[in-house]
Amino acid sequence: MDLMQTMLYTGEICQEMMASLKEEKTPMVVTGCIDTQKCHLIHTIGTDYPYRIIVTHNETKAKEIYEDYRFFDREVYLYPAKDVLFYSADIHSNNIVKQRMEILKKIAKKEPAVIVMTIDGLMDRLTGIQQLRDHIITVRVGDVFDMEKMKRQLVELGYERVGMVDSHGQFAVRGGILDIFPLTEETPYRIELWGEEVDSIRSFDASSQRSIENMEQIEFYPANEYVLTKQRLEEGFLRMEQEFDSIKLKLKKEKKQEAYSRLNKMIKEVKEEIEELHSVIGIDSYLPFFYEETVSFVDYFEEGEAIFFLDEPARMVERASAYELEFRESMMSRLEGGYILPSQAKVLFSYEEVLAKTANRPCVLLSMLIQRFPFFSPKSSFHMEVKSVNPYNNSFEQLIKDLKMYRQKGYQVLILSPSSTRAKRLSEDIRENEISVTYQEKLEGFVSKGEIIITQGRLSHGFEYPLLKFAIISESDIFTAKDKKKRSAKKKNKYTGAKINSFADIAIGDYVVHEKHGLGIYKGIEKIEVDKITKDYICIEYKGGSKLFILASQLDLIQKYASSSARKPKLNKLGGSEWEKTKSRVRGEIKNIAKELVELYAIRQSKEGYAFSKDTVWQQEFEELFPYEETQDQLDAIAATKADMESKKIMDRLICGDVGYGKTEVAIRAAFKAVADGKQVVFLVPTTILAQQHYNSFVERMKNFPITIHMMSRFRTPAEQRRTIEGLKNGMVDIVIGTHRVLSKDMNYRDLGLLIIDEEQRFGVSDKEKIKQLKKNVDVLALSATPIPRTLHMSMIGIRDMSVLEEPPVDRRAIQTYVLEYNEEMIKEAIRREMARDGQVYYVYNRVNNIDEITEHIATLVPEANVGFAHGQMSERQLEKIMYQFINHELDVLVSTTI
Repeated sequence: MDLMQTMLYTGEICQEMMASLKEEKTPMVVTGCIDTQKCHLIHTIGTDYPYRIIVTHNETKAKEIYEDYRFFDREVYLYPAKDVLFYSADIHSNNIVKQRMEILKKIAKKEPAVIVMTIDGLMDRLTGIQQLRDHIITVRVGDVFDMEKMKRQLVELGYERVGMVDSHGQFAVRGGILDIFPLTEETPYRIELWGEEVDSIRSFDASSQRSIENMEQIEFYPANEYVLTKQRLEEGFLRMEQEFDSIKLKLKKEKKQEAYSRLNKMIKEVKEEIEELHSVIGIDSYLPFFYEETVSFVDYFEEGEAIFFLDEPARMVERASAYELEFRESMMSRLEGGYILPSQAKVLFSYEEVLAKTANRPCVLLSMLIQRFPFFSPKSSFHMEVKSVNPYNNSFEQLIKDLKMYRQKGYQVLILSPSSTRAKRLSEDIRENEISVTYQEKLEGFVSKGEIIITQGRLSHGFEYPLLKFAIISESDIFTAKDKKKRSAKKKNKYTGAKINSFADIAIGDYVVHEKHGLGIYKGIEKIEVDKITKDYICIEYKGGSKLFILASQLDLIQKYASSSARKPKLNKLGGSEWEKTKSRVRGEIKNIAKELVELYAIRQSKEGYAFSKDTVWQQEFEELFPYEETQDQLDAIAATKADMESKKIMDRLICGDVGYGKTEVAIRAAFKAVADGKQVVFLVPTTILAQQHYNSFVERMKNFPITIHMMSRFRTPAEQRRTIEGLKNGMVDIVIGTHRVLSKDMNYRDLGLLIIDEEQRFGVSDKEKIKQLKKNVDVLALSATPIPRTLHMSMIGIRDMSVLEEPPVDRRAIQTYVLEYNEEMIKEAIRREMARDGQVYYVYNRVNNIDEITEHIATLVPEANVGFAHGQMSERQLEKIMYQFINHELDVLVSTTI
């Protein structure tokens, strides 16, 4: 029994609860419970059962419970429900399948676990757990191995055959070598044969394909919850055909030709998949045909193996009812349209069925309020005295008062901080206020009366047991942040361009550049017969009407014309020398630019820069106000940036990381450090919208400190811009965030110390020239999600330092990707679902000529949605206006090209 269990176990009410569980007096009702305290209670009273199943009302709450429970026990797993809206997707990311299979593997192996899930997941129809156990494959060194049989087995188990294994759920065969990447393992395995015998088994790295470790045996599980043997496929398809036959006459009588055609097409596609792939794509949608007998998640456990904890049952029933209604309405609509067969509407249990099953198992209903619980007949009930910790809203003085009060009353107090550094710092701050506090890196021993312990840990909120005189305070209770909800004159068109990846990227009349012949106009595709063979040719018109025809397969030889000038470009003459002269001149200019870059970085390397001071108390206080838990990559990048700033070497560091991985926070802390030393900061961004977003972030983070932040962009009036320019000149403005406007000649800085550049590759040549002048003697921090090869190369050879943010934030949700045929019902449901959770939708459509018609059509499909559109042929001001509407939640759906 650990310390956290001991704290509650000693209480009389806990003893009574555990006695009731032993006497099987369930369902048991426990009222008075609050959010994080429920995890503490479950951790303490459910120890007699190998499996503790926590069921809540939605995915967000499940994730919160999962994160909170990890403080009490790291062996906790999040079991995601299937997404019934996308059951029939042709391709989908296997994140959810992988998560579910990892948990099913533990159940199949009878390994104890705490599982958090939603009521939706409880309603899924599943195949029995024994089916999974029957298809576990074990391979040992020295075994006789039938490669052909194994290939058939792996396809039946849901594995995909590929040329080279690089992700979960794949296998590859090369002669007598089998590579397999089990869905539930961290690394793939390589099985080598000698004749028909297994000669060696090794784990290997999927990226480098290099061996890691020799193994004596391996065990792998199916890559899907459903095993589709040849017999099962044949029987399932026969049932599909029979059901289609039974309704097609009715469809013809009712003159539903479109619905009939859809179903007929679906039957043919499934038949082709079975014949060619020996599998069925989107099997979840066809489950009732291939598995006549199904079970719920409750049925996976033998009697006495699992105890179910239902979080706020009344709310859970409300959600289950709404979920079931949404599902039924969706299925009815799809049945009417001929998108599914009747049996496909039976992939869920009703919530009444699963709650009835749960009520017959050991279960505890956890509720804040005393109320009636439909579907349950409680055999025991308890009420707990629990209080939530009042948020301190950054008031350290109030925390000190409460800690003194807790000590006087003889409370045992535990304070949690997400990192050891912050925990140590917090303990030092509390000691400075003449309160004795103990820092423990790992929680151990016993908390005495009147003792305050600080340890590393994370809970969303603290709680207090007044009768037990025990309180837990989370750092999130102390330092809270405002939960902010982000809710012109025509400009000449500019010619912009990029690499052409497909014919969808160019339109007739676009300017294109051929590698050997120069600038011309794309005139479309023409069929030309050469040597009695007809092929597609790209037609490009040059100066004087001359035409060049190149094979359509040689698309990589041309690129879209790109220029920052709005003037029409001058065409080259086909066969002339002008293009070669242009290329020669550009080569010379590139050499000059390269020379300038070398000189610039040589100057920066040789010159001594300003050495910033070590972190001040203000810096520590500022960083403690960050409302989220930093990732280790973030902490490493922040430490490296500060070390660069504190050295005499001029900093030139690139922070590379995906969107949402915390690059901005690294920049904010560097900016604060610069301002704390009396230096000014320029934050250069490529667009006005980004400038506004970063400005909002900086102002929100630094609002408690005397730092003046201004923004320079078109959205600022001339008077505001003049005030900013004057403020930078006399030192009254500490940080300026802006577009290329901050590079103008009229911008003078009193004492510039740090230049931060966001997505440097998106600035034009003339802007980069001005950036180079700024770079000569100030520290530079560049942020990028997609650095260009030159920038990366400079980092790799040591000209620039680089920090990479690879670790996603703690609460970042995995992206789910689905690929399916165009289906208006699904589009409508997906948009409505997103709006129901107060979210927004991008609808990507790449044809500018009728994007307005598509926008109108989406608005007709979902009349309650505000729909707008954006594309690259709009002026910059038009784009900014529409994006501001989207950012401010004035639009629910934005139909947009890939711009």
